Amino acid sequence: MIDKTRPVLTIVVPCYNEEEVLPETIKQLSQLLQDLIEDKLVSYKSSLLFVDDGSRDRTWEIIETENQKNSYVKGLNLARNAGHQNALLAGLMAAKEQSDCTVSIDADLQDDISVIRTFVEKYWQGNDIVYGVRDKRDTDTFFKRNTALGYYRFMKKLGINLVPNHADFRLMSKRALEELEKYQEKNLFLRGIIPLIGFSSAEVYYDRKERLAGESKYPLKKMLAFALDGITSFSVAPIRIVTLIGFGVFLFSIMAGCYAIIEKILGHTESGWTSLIISIWLIGGLQLIGIGVIGEYIGKIFSEVKGRPKYAIQTDLYSKKEKKPAHVGKPELLVARNK
Repeated sequence: MIDKTRPVLTIVVPCYNEEEVLPETIKQLSQLLQDLIEDKLVSYKSSLLFVDDGSRDRTWEIIETENQKNSYVKGLNLARNAGHQNALLAGLMAAKEQSDCTVSIDADLQDDISVIRTFVEKYWQGNDIVYGVRDKRDTDTFFKRNTALGYYRFMKKLGINLVPNHADFRLMSKRALEELEKYQEKNLFLRGIIPLIGFSSAEVYYDRKERLAGESKYPLKKMLAFALDGITSFSVAPIRIVTLIGFGVFLFSIMAGCYAIIEKILGHTESGWTSLIISIWLIGGLQLIGIGVIGEYIGKIFSEVKGRPKYAIQTDLYSKKEKKPAHVGKPELLVARNK
């Protein structure tokens, strides 16, 4: 007999060009969800929500096909590529209306799906947020592992509260998602925002696996941009650092000026073209760095004040809201979906 008091769980999976790995991802997550339902940990109304972030391959086609034959599979098709964080937010906000709790996980299944059971158990114990934390980073390259650890240390020194070795693999309750919805910034860095919510939380450690198929969607360039977003979205410390450097250079120039005057009085002056040029280059470089740091913050202000929507949903197979034009797709298929 089905216990209708069990929480409705939605597993949100942002996808971007994941046709190679998606069939296996759907298979493994469907089996996991079935096991959780049979063990009466979650409701039979639980589902998998795949968010296609403007993929250029067959990702959405696979989601649509699976939606027709797998009752667990739901989908959102974004009208354009909105970025991983916005795609994830779109799925979370859609799931919030029909779920008691959600779990977010990447489509490549490098995160260990078996610990989702522990996530749910922690939720039953009263935790609104459960973080999936990597126990070790053996699957990373030496460069990525050490730069990641250095980044977390740097963020901590800046006063930014991050969960070390945690990405976007987490469980959030309905009320935690309702609080998350109140954060309206366009420059999303969910790893920094969610700890600000402050509800009861727990951490679950796991070993990260190798990617099942396909290539990483986060090359070095995107990783650096993402890291910079995290810093500039939560701290003004970089501007203060530039200010301190400016004061330091100013004090150094005063001391150099005093030294030059003394040398002039003592008659030890010598013409020095090299020292002059180096000084000019040093000051010029510091000025450009300062302008660049300030420009980064001004750019973020520019993005925020425009108030543009973070994403647009083209097709909704989750709440059954069809946003395609009437002439798109086969009529019999549209009728079947609306039943």
